[in-house]
Amino acid sequence: MVAEAEVTVGAGSDAGAAVRRRPGRPRDEEIDGQILQATLSIIDAGEDVTVGRVVDRSGVSRAALYRRWPSLTTLIAAALDVGRMVPPEYPDDQDLREALLEGMGLGDDGVAPSAPGFSEERFRQRIRLVMADRALQKAYWTSHVSRRRVPLINALRRGIERGELRADLDADACFDAIAGAAYYQIVVRGERLSDPGVAERLSAAIDVIWRGMVA
Repeated sequence: MVAEAEVTVGAGSDAGAAVRRRPGRPRDEEIDGQILQATLSIIDAGEDVTVGRVVDRSGVSRAALYRRWPSLTTLIAAALDVGRMVPPEYPDDQDLREALLEGMGLGDDGVAPSAPGFSEERFRQRIRLVMADRALQKAYWTSHVSRRRVPLINALRRGIERGELRADLDADACFDAIAGAAYYQIVVRGERLSDPGVAERLSAAIDVIWRGMVA
């Protein structure tokens, strides 16, 4: 969890806003990487993330840390997203059901492959941290998670425009329903996405949602 004694987000600050770069010298990407990796090592160890620990493990100064991340909330949100990428836009001719399966990490055969670089332990640490800190949860959602939804939601909206999907469809709600089925397996049932039973349940859930989506 974030140690509030070290740094707190101001009462009037917008914890979910993307960090704006201040004028001055260009950011040193190597220093950025040192800070993020140090933060991740603290998270992976299950320790509280404090400015002192980040400074000690990264070898950078407090001033350098504060220039890049004005709060621990924004720093932890960035660290949690290391290795995650915004997927590319789906081609206009992509089968939308296949896009849904791909978006959930499911292949045509219904098997959930392990995503490159996916760490279940880090995923669980991420869930633990964001559920314990609403400001962090909002910052992580606004700055990182919400951007990864865009390509699939755009594909669904194009499907609505083409008449393949219902005209009254709420693409965001459909994404939430599908992603919610995946999170339920991991967070509530305590399963792994690679388990065949989980893949079968997810495929069945997507089929049910899909039938309600088509025009």
